[in-house]
Amino acid sequence: SKFLNDKWMIKNGFLNDVQEHKPWWWNTKVQKLNLSAPLILLPEVSCQKAIEILQEKGYDQAPVVAESGLILGMVTLSNTLTSVLAGNAQFSDPVTKVIYTHFSKIGLEDTLGKLSCILENDRFSVVVHKQMQFNGNGSFFTKQMVFGVVTVMDLLTFVSRNDEE
Repeated sequence: SKFLNDKWMIKNGFLNDVQEHKPWWWNTKVQKLNLSAPLILLPEVSCQKAIEILQEKGYDQAPVVAESGLILGMVTLSNTLTSVLAGNAQFSDPVTKVIYTHFSKIGLEDTLGKLSCILENDRFSVVVHKQMQFNGNGSFFTKQMVFGVVTVMDLLTFVSRNDEE
């Protein structure tokens, strides 16, 4: 059962730290990765344009975010190309037709240990940061901002660079 799986429990926030012999980086915060600003696509971007942008900018994936800030999903270059070539989507379709709506999120204050558990099963995780927005009458709501997309290569690069020092 997944409830007896410590890595699943960590990934979903039910356990903090269960690894007995943690590597030096285990409790380091995700914000230490110094991620670059993410490439974000709006939902009306066509599949064709998404492919062009991802290839031109050298990205494999990008979050699709509504103008309101709501994270709608993730688009990947391979899934977009596969969907178009298989006839499940057209080049002119909006990118929302080919997005993944199930993806992992991690906060800037979460640990690299938690990130490591997530990346054992997922190719990437969306790094989010909560932001409070106030309107004219003083009421507010909290929304998640996309701070970056992190992959296993980002984690490995961080660990190897800091191991050398």
